[in-house]
Amino acid sequence: MHESFWGTFIISVGVIIIALIFFMQKVTNVSEQNYNLIKETAEASMWDAFDYASYSLDGSTMRINREAFVESFVRRFAQNASLSNKYVIEIYDVNEYPPKVSLLVKTKQGGVVANQEVEFDITNKLDAILEQIDDEEPSTYTKSYEDTE
Repeated sequence: MHESFWGTFIISVGVIIIALIFFMQKVTNVSEQNYNLIKETAEASMWDAFDYASYSLDGSTMRINREAFVESFVRRFAQNASLSNKYVIEIYDVNEYPPKVSLLVKTKQGGVVANQEVEFDITNKLDAILEQIDDEEPSTYTKSYEDTE
C-alpha cells in the first residue's frame, strides 16, 4: 500500500512538470515568434516607406515617409500575426532622416497549469535604423529589448 502512494505521487508530479514545460515552451515560442515577426515587418515596412526620389538626387540622403511606414507596418503585422493573441502596438518614434524607428508590441499569453490560470505579459521593443555603409547596398540595423513579466 505504501508503494502505491509513492507511485501515485511520482506520476502526478510528472504530469504537473510536463504541463509546466509545455506551458513555458508555448510562452517562449510566442515571444520568439513575435520578435522575428516584428523585426521582419519593421524592415519590410521601412523599405516600403523608403523615399527613392531623395535618394536618387544625390545618392546619400536616405529618408523614409512616416505615414507610409505606419500604414505598412500595421497592415503587414495584421496579416502575419496570430489570431489567437491580442496585440498592442505602440510606435514611439519614426525619424524620417536619418531613418530610425522605435516601436513596442505587447501581447498576453495565458494558460492553465495545475488548475490555476496563469498569464504572462510579453513585451518586445525594437529599434531599427536603415543605414548605408560606404558604397554597399543600404541595410537595416536592429536592436531589441525583450521583457517577459
